[in-house]
Amino acid sequence: MQYRYIGRTGLRVSPICMGTMTFGTQCDKKEAFKIMDKAYDRGVNFYDTAELYPVPPESKAAGITEEWVGEWMKSKPRDSVILATKVAGAASGWFVPPIRHGLTAIDRFHIERAIEGSLKRLKTDYIDLYQMHWPDSVVPIEESLEAFDRLVRSGKVRYIGTSNDTAYGTAKALMISNYEKLARFESIQNNFSLLNRRFLDELSTLCREEQISLLPYSPLAGGVLSGKYNQAMKPEEAKGRFATYLKSPNTRQRLMAQRFMNTKTLASTQKYLKIAADAGLHPVTLATAWSKQFDFVASTIIGATSAEQLDASLAAMDLTLSKEILAACDKVHEEILYPMG
Repeated sequence: MQYRYIGRTGLRVSPICMGTMTFGTQCDKKEAFKIMDKAYDRGVNFYDTAELYPVPPESKAAGITEEWVGEWMKSKPRDSVILATKVAGAASGWFVPPIRHGLTAIDRFHIERAIEGSLKRLKTDYIDLYQMHWPDSVVPIEESLEAFDRLVRSGKVRYIGTSNDTAYGTAKALMISNYEKLARFESIQNNFSLLNRRFLDELSTLCREEQISLLPYSPLAGGVLSGKYNQAMKPEEAKGRFATYLKSPNTRQRLMAQRFMNTKTLASTQKYLKIAADAGLHPVTLATAWSKQFDFVASTIIGATSAEQLDASLAAMDLTLSKEILAACDKVHEEILYPMG
């Protein structure tokens, strides 16, 4: 196993990170423990969760994922697990966080309340990587960073990171951290996959120049790259998050599903399926390996609803795709363009 460092930290993580957002809605506790055990036994030492999880967010379920992860961790040496969690941002156009009565913010009060709740649910006295789940458009980043810095100085948090952020937001945060001598964001967790290459612009340059690590999530583009939506059945008849979103009364959920699952993305996926087949790879293995094969990536976050699903993702752990396969993937991207890049 070749571990990688996150940013400029002392955190050495496996190239695959076990994501947990399905724990509590899409899979039960018994299966969640099987998933985490299997990942751990295969060498995965990095686990990512959030106070908001599971997804889709529901007030009655929020926090269950952290509780399960905390209970599972009691059976493992704490120092053998690199644990990441997140504080929810303010209400956005996408949804209202079903915690703290929907009044969340990345301010002093909520950061302190959030970390205490996460530590209690996770049954630990420190978090290895504490992340801002998404930026706050109202609270000044100076206030957020000061609050995060206090957590680092107190020993409750080792390092901090951001997610769903922009190049401008991340660069501004870095500038303030440097000027005010505050803990800085060492990682950024953004959507990145064969079907969503937006990160390969200013953000990738920022990561390289400032030694920030990307922790890509959704390497399968919400399951689309597995090929399950390319079957004979209509997409809305398939099982999966986007199939559910297509039938949702929530307009934004439907738009998200259509963004990742449309005529062009499915056409691209069909070509990626052939590339994988020609290479003797499972399409999930191809997509996961692609997302982790960039110099600015520390660890790719995978998800699962059953332990059996892990095999194809974990097969990418030590896999390096050839230049020919990468070139074939780039050709597909150049041939079929869609708005999200």
